[in-house]
Amino acid sequence: MIRNYFTTAIRNLRRHSFFSAINIFGLSLAMSICMGIIMLVADQLQYDAYNTKKDLVFRVNTIHLDEKLQPDENNIVNSTSPMPLREELGKFAGVDKVVRFKRGFGNGWIEFENQDVNIPIGGYFADEAALDMFEWELQYGDASTALRDPNSVVITRAAADKLFSDENPLGKTIKVGDLGLYTVTGVLKKTENKTHIAFEALASMSSLKDLNKQDQDWDNFWSAWTYIQLKPGANPNDIQALLEKLFDAKIATKTDKDATKMRMRLQSLTSMTPGPFVNNPIGPSLPWILMYVLGGLAAVILLTSCFNFTNLSIARSLTRAREIGVRKVNGASRLQVFAQFISESIIVSFCALLLSLALLMVVKPLILQLTFARIFRWDLASNFQVYGVFVLFAIVVGILAGIFPAVVLSGFKPVKVLKSLNNMRLFSKMGLRKALLISQFTLALIFILSVTVLYNQLDLFLHKDHGFNMNNQLSLKLNRTAAGPLKTELLKHSNIVNIAAASHLPAAGTTYGDGFKKPGEKDWTTLSHFLVDENYLENLELPMAAGKFFDAEHGESNRNFIVLNETAAKAFHFETPIDALGAQLLFVQDSAMLTVIGVVKDYNHEALFSKLEPMALLYRPDRWQVLQIKYSGTYDDAMKSTTEAWNKVNPGLKIDAKDMRSEVMILYNTIFGDAVEVFGFIAFLAIVISCLGLLGMATYAAETRLKEVSIRKVLGSGDGALIYLLSKGFLMIILIAIGIGVPAAYFLNMMWLELLPYHVNFGLPAIVFGVGMLLLFAIVTVGSQTYRATFVNPVDNLKSE
Repeated sequence: MIRNYFTTAIRNLRRHSFFSAINIFGLSLAMSICMGIIMLVADQLQYDAYNTKKDLVFRVNTIHLDEKLQPDENNIVNSTSPMPLREELGKFAGVDKVVRFKRGFGNGWIEFENQDVNIPIGGYFADEAALDMFEWELQYGDASTALRDPNSVVITRAAADKLFSDENPLGKTIKVGDLGLYTVTGVLKKTENKTHIAFEALASMSSLKDLNKQDQDWDNFWSAWTYIQLKPGANPNDIQALLEKLFDAKIATKTDKDATKMRMRLQSLTSMTPGPFVNNPIGPSLPWILMYVLGGLAAVILLTSCFNFTNLSIARSLTRAREIGVRKVNGASRLQVFAQFISESIIVSFCALLLSLALLMVVKPLILQLTFARIFRWDLASNFQVYGVFVLFAIVVGILAGIFPAVVLSGFKPVKVLKSLNNMRLFSKMGLRKALLISQFTLALIFILSVTVLYNQLDLFLHKDHGFNMNNQLSLKLNRTAAGPLKTELLKHSNIVNIAAASHLPAAGTTYGDGFKKPGEKDWTTLSHFLVDENYLENLELPMAAGKFFDAEHGESNRNFIVLNETAAKAFHFETPIDALGAQLLFVQDSAMLTVIGVVKDYNHEALFSKLEPMALLYRPDRWQVLQIKYSGTYDDAMKSTTEAWNKVNPGLKIDAKDMRSEVMILYNTIFGDAVEVFGFIAFLAIVISCLGLLGMATYAAETRLKEVSIRKVLGSGDGALIYLLSKGFLMIILIAIGIGVPAAYFLNMMWLELLPYHVNFGLPAIVFGVGMLLLFAIVTVGSQTYRATFVNPVDNLKSE
């Protein structure tokens, strides 16, 4: 019987090949996106799954507290914790091992942050039990001693291949910037196992012979990650109780009212990725919230495809009503007819599955090219388990898409359908079919309008005046190079106009913040601050509101001065910028008393995602990390001059110089650029799928009204009148979708636009563009079929009447 179901289903699909193709292609488009999400989830679930002790391993996270020692309103969770925690946890009977990872060894794991092109690797300092706790197997070396001695390092197989020509580099050394030489004592075996800790190298914690006071302080919650492995049978709640006692003894008792205080919480290894969002991640970890968003978008696209299937199945119901009636007269039960239609739906879904696998191979490289995907190191690898999920997914999609038509069609009464087939009406007027089409086009319009707004917002960020000059500027990372000699060499080139040294670029995503206050005041005011030289003002073409800027003639005495922006002056309750001049401010970082010598006009020193905040400019030559080089002429000539100067000062070292505007725009392109691409692609799919459904409905409507069209032509109706007759119902559907979609898109987009201090308006141009696109696609789709229907030969359709 089951074989008969599938044989009949295949015959019906072949008989109605046009409608079958629409269903298969529409479902395949949506399924390819959903399958991409499935691969992403499967990829994330593989992290640390290989670890046989994963249920015993936990990380100690920390949570910001307010002055009442309660989690602050933002409920910010950090994955880092104090360094001294290891010694205290190691005393507890239920703890088997405690391992710390400390940042500072080589480059960071994010591709555009904390990178030095002259440092060949990136990683962490780690305690010697790290290899055992995370079950990282060595290809060469002894795991029990590899991280024991100072200046020893364990590297990955990929790092070994990158740095050395030898298969076994044990005993060779690596120079890691100012940290010096490290001897390779282990090479990790290449494996498909995934870990949430991103590194190329692990250096022995004993290399840090003299931990500075800050590392030994319970106030430092940011430099290290602490993991514990429990003994079998130990209760994590007992460890949590111990952490509370340590908080009471070591942190809550701090008398310094300005000291940061945090509570400590355990997080299991299995809940880290996907997991909740945390600050200071030690590697790529995809938050569940993003998975939900991506899954929701995929579900919307899949829903529109299922709408198509339901719509076309119901529309074709009259052509199959006689078949159903005959089946039931011959003894078929409703369940058997239901099973027949469900089997057809599942076959369509499996055909779509095969096509979607091919489409996925096309979509996958596009997904992996997204900046976000590169940062979080997606690979979307597949395996037999993933393909098994795909098969189950196809079955579920087939059932979801076909269940409603199967329920409806299997309920036909044989007497009614065989006696008066021509008088049957199923979901006529504003029934289910039209409601589904309206829903499809409403969703498509919402996506089109949202993409338009996203693009306009990105364009605003990329072209809005930030208040400082970033044109004709190069950003050159010093990478531990002294700024003075390099500036002198650069200025020998006639096309180098001005050079300023700074700690970091403005509005590029990096923020330094510390507390400042007037003498005698109780509360500290947090200011973003930049560490700059005397040329910074002229370099960025910043106007002063009052006072003066740092002067080269004052040399190191500039350390005693501070320059505020206008917003910072207001934050300290100065009525005018002039009133701020000469005021004394205490700097929390080094307890220095600084004199305000100037107030600079406000400019967007942070990315435009944030409102304009109080900011200070300080003079700290030992912390300059970048040169801002203003040039005349072409970019290529400026790069040539900069490279020549660099090579004279730093022979043998690689240069890291880029266009300053491009560096500032990276953050905008990463967030909104990726969003525009993703939503644009989804909007394209939504409109294509909707138009496929509309094409099927228009084709079916034209075919079922051929006799009517023929009679009207015989009676003298013109082509225009016939096109209007066949199209007006669909145009009404589009207009209703527009009436629903525009307000819905306005509401949804204004929710996030109003969170931005600088945002575009959801105005008439965006609405006109979105509605115009929808109408264009709809008119072309419907018009192609209605126009074709006007060319019928009345004789061919009426000769049998």
